[in-house]
Amino acid sequence: MTNSLQLGGLYVLMAVMLIAGTLMSRREPRAQMIRTALAWLAIFGAGFVLFTFRDNIGWVAQRLKAEAVGTPVSQGRDTRIPMAMDGHFWVEARLNGKPVRFLVDSGATVTTIGRATATRTGVRMSRRRNQLARTGNGIIPVASGKADELQVGGILRRDVTLQVADAENLNVLGMSYLSSLSRWGVEGRWLVLVS
Repeated sequence: MTNSLQLGGLYVLMAVMLIAGTLMSRREPRAQMIRTALAWLAIFGAGFVLFTFRDNIGWVAQRLKAEAVGTPVSQGRDTRIPMAMDGHFWVEARLNGKPVRFLVDSGATVTTIGRATATRTGVRMSRRRNQLARTGNGIIPVASGKADELQVGGILRRDVTLQVADAENLNVLGMSYLSSLSRWGVEGRWLVLVS
């Protein structure tokens, strides 16, 4: 017998003995005893499930956090981003070590951030807005910028070229970042990035 099988068997035996002892010591109607037995079985069953999946609880917590707030889940070289309720992929990334919320947009050629975000994160940018960028809201003037690092989940890129727009709600992770990956794609409700 293996150790885990012995522990599992011991756990079940202790649960049965405790439930049987509790029921024998009571002088209650049969319906009340059955209800009590079912309650104890549910409690021990939940404990057994938690014990069985104890090594995966951290991963489950990561998945729950990802679904609730959009935090990416990293597993080895893979970073998984859950689809938001609006059908888009939003991710909390780190730009020069500071948290920045990005919309992942494969239709955007270059990763673009707002001017306030650039200032807050210490992105070096040109003073002039000498380039034009086509967005869903039309063509806007942008300045060129450079970040020391951009990290999405476990994937870190250094010396990242990006564009800086005046609009603060324009933090878009574009193809300039996605094309640096070995693979990326949508699997069900998850965007999977592979470094």
